[in-house]
Amino acid sequence: MNILAIGAHPDDIEFLCAATLAKYVRAGNRVFMCHLCTGDKGHFEIPPEELREIRDREAEKAAAVIGAKHLKLDFPDCELHYNLESVTRTVKVIRQARPDVIITHSPSDYMPDHVITSQVVFDSSFHATLPNFSAGGEPTSVIPPIYYMDTLAGVEFLPEEYVDVTETMEAKRQMLLCHQSQYQWLKKHDNIDTVEFIETMARMRGLQCGAKYAEGFRRCKVWGRNPTSRLLP
Repeated sequence: MNILAIGAHPDDIEFLCAATLAKYVRAGNRVFMCHLCTGDKGHFEIPPEELREIRDREAEKAAAVIGAKHLKLDFPDCELHYNLESVTRTVKVIRQARPDVIITHSPSDYMPDHVITSQVVFDSSFHATLPNFSAGGEPTSVIPPIYYMDTLAGVEFLPEEYVDVTETMEAKRQMLLCHQSQYQWLKKHDNIDTVEFIETMARMRGLQCGAKYAEGFRRCKVWGRNPTSRLLP
């Protein structure tokens, strides 16, 4: 299968579903990792344009850990809006990846870029199938199922499906540590140690499903996107 994970910022996917993506790759699937925003606002000292380049390199390096394809759009942080431009550019990414499954943010996540990403992905994944929707690329043949990844710290998110990621947690750690520009930023701005954070979350989700480490997901339940078989690894 083709798996497309779309996050708002360069490290969001690594935080919330990287171990699942690693498990997909181990099973022989193709994984695409796309971030819509540049991450240019996430630092106290590094100016936006320099930080944009740093974070792009970090995202490329993180995707390479598991052999995923790195894709990106270049919306500045806090300047992603739900409009024709964001939908059209995301349609183009979806037509490029031609996903059987899309993983993205929960509609109830904690900050605007995440919430807008969720809405943009939902609409774009439908529009990508429409031959008369002009965005470049060939229209996709199916409306892909969408799985919403966990929220930060699991707030207002009760998983419906779990992935045992015990064997791929180390890959998740390595991917997250590629984002060194964010390590100190998140300590100062959000008072979290990123590796400790992801391990705590994975242990909590693991306790809920009987695994050492797990990642949790909810499926987007609408007509046309209801699979009859399990698509998570």
